[in-house]
Amino acid sequence: MRSRRRHPLLVPVLLCALAVLAARPTDATDEDGGSGTAFGAQVARLYEDAAKATQQYEDGRREAEAQRSKALEYESRLDRQRQKIGAMHEDLGRIARAQYRGGGGLSLTARVILADDPDELMRRQRAVSRVELAVNEAIGKSLRAETRLAAEEAKAQSAWRTLEVRNAGLAELKKKIESKLEAARSRLEGQANASVAAGSCPGAVRIDQPDVRLARSWVSPVETYDLSASFGSGGTRWANRHTGQDFAVPVGTPVRSVGTGRVVKVSCGGAFGIQVVVQHAGGYYTQYAHLAAVTVDQGDRVRPGQWVGQSGSTGNSTGPHLHFEVRVTPEMGSALDPVPWLAQRGVPL
Repeated sequence: MRSRRRHPLLVPVLLCALAVLAARPTDATDEDGGSGTAFGAQVARLYEDAAKATQQYEDGRREAEAQRSKALEYESRLDRQRQKIGAMHEDLGRIARAQYRGGGGLSLTARVILADDPDELMRRQRAVSRVELAVNEAIGKSLRAETRLAAEEAKAQSAWRTLEVRNAGLAELKKKIESKLEAARSRLEGQANASVAAGSCPGAVRIDQPDVRLARSWVSPVETYDLSASFGSGGTRWANRHTGQDFAVPVGTPVRSVGTGRVVKVSCGGAFGIQVVVQHAGGYYTQYAHLAAVTVDQGDRVRPGQWVGQSGSTGNSTGPHLHFEVRVTPEMGSALDPVPWLAQRGVPL
């Protein structure tokens, strides 16, 4: 867990930056001037914006929790310090009461005159005075410590309240971005389904994506996912057995080539909806199906982690997910279980 310190003056700057993210246009028109493939690019940008907003919110939430913990710790220490001071005041009270009882209310001079052993009385008096002085000094030191603790507690409480205010703003901006993302996903899914129904595959969406020059030769087809239907499982939606591994992800999730290869097929229609097939070394092919958009064209070379499309629910699908297959030919009917295949290449799912 990272926790980065921030100056309070950065709060308005961060809020302004995220306000810019939240204010990005949500209409479907993009640089290409159209309204079809622009949905995919818009979803990709909103995913990025949502990720940034989420990171800012999570960082702020952790900072606020740290400041809250500090405030509670100072409060606890302050309480213990006050209890200690109270006990010392009790000690002083006992000393004073003992002196009064020992002297019967007489002054020290009168007690010396009346004492059977004035020297012993003076020795006891000096000892009591030293104890009283020591207790008074301890009380003074504790009071100064109490003042410092109270100042630290107030500072931590103030920082906590400031962060809570900022986090409320970040949460609202995050919510707005996610609302825009949901609307863009819906439009992307509708446009993809319409294209498949019309038998007209949408063209490749050339989306700006992060540098994917990874050190690894193989990666998972999506970064964050829940595994759903597995290879070989039965179901009424398949003629025989399930021929791949399903990854449950929202519409528009970037789908990655698992390794280096060449795109040998981009098609739409049929049970798989919009799909991409990539050829890899060693005579293997990977298929990415039920997509909402593609980001490559047939013949393109791809690297490990490079986006080949965006997930959807086209074709024979009950909900948004990626259907991923490993084959020994580019066509269906030659599938292998992709989970151990990826595991052998250092990608456990």
